[in-house]
Amino acid sequence: MENVMNLINLCRGHKIYLQTHNIPDPDAIGAAFGLKELLKRFDIDSTICYDGSIDKLSSSKMLDILNIEMYADEDIADDMKKDDYIICVDSQKNAGNITDLIGNEIAAIDHHPTTSVNAGVEYKYKDIRFFGSCCTIIAMYYMDLNISPSPDVATALLYGLRMDTLQFSRGVCSEDISVFAFLHPLTDSAKLKKLEMNNLDFSDLKAYGAAIENIRVFDYLGMVHIPFDCPDSMVAIVADFILSLIEIDIAVVYCSREDGIKFSIRSESDTVDAGWLIEEALRGIGSGGGHPTMAGGRIFEKNIAALGEYPDSEITERFLRVLHIPF
Repeated sequence: MENVMNLINLCRGHKIYLQTHNIPDPDAIGAAFGLKELLKRFDIDSTICYDGSIDKLSSSKMLDILNIEMYADEDIADDMKKDDYIICVDSQKNAGNITDLIGNEIAAIDHHPTTSVNAGVEYKYKDIRFFGSCCTIIAMYYMDLNISPSPDVATALLYGLRMDTLQFSRGVCSEDISVFAFLHPLTDSAKLKKLEMNNLDFSDLKAYGAAIENIRVFDYLGMVHIPFDCPDSMVAIVADFILSLIEIDIAVVYCSREDGIKFSIRSESDTVDAGWLIEEALRGIGSGGGHPTMAGGRIFEKNIAALGEYPDSEITERFLRVLHIPF
């Protein structure tokens, strides 16, 4: 664990960008917003940025209700320079879910394990701690500095924590509980209630329907191919849904995109790490990683041909081989 004052002093006199992973979720948004407002307490301005899109109803509501400003890559492309500082938030450079922008990635604050693809990256500041959310790390900065976040910041951090831990039902550690106790009295309860209500679009029902129709079960593994383009966030939600089945300990959900195939993995198994599983299953044709309980990955478009005439069968067999499940 680094002293956050080292990061604050590092940022002085530089143009700062806080880059979340692509297609940011509430945890990434809350962590970046909390860090932006903390830096502001020390007269350091920063800009929150991302690549991709805001495709989750909970994320777009968060930006609107809490008045959070985030800028897409194309909106800042003309402004960012090579010597501008980038702090990776809820991700790490070279991970499969973050675009390499022109600036200098000098720091990473993340709760995901470092994998083989980004293990060699050197930062001036690095804080990687395996908490339930990245928001937990940022909230602990406030606690360490004895600074009370504003109601909007406290609400964003608590909401990000609750969403990433599925309402404290997965990946929770003692630090997450301490942060909850710290943030809860400081939140705007009315805004938090608005954030937590009505977070599904009517069109999301199609993805649930596809999951019910297409699920295949192999021992304790549930495989689902959603046969149409589906937002990253919805793929993850369907994976949580599949994992709720009593017969399933590991859920693998994927859908095809113009740029490849997107995966979301969930594991309740004591012996199977979801991040390890996706990395091994996609070795040679894609990339992936994440936590022991949840992970994501992608097969690149250029490698889809390697799946052969029956891509669904090849994908399934890759996971079955890694798990040593007969097929």
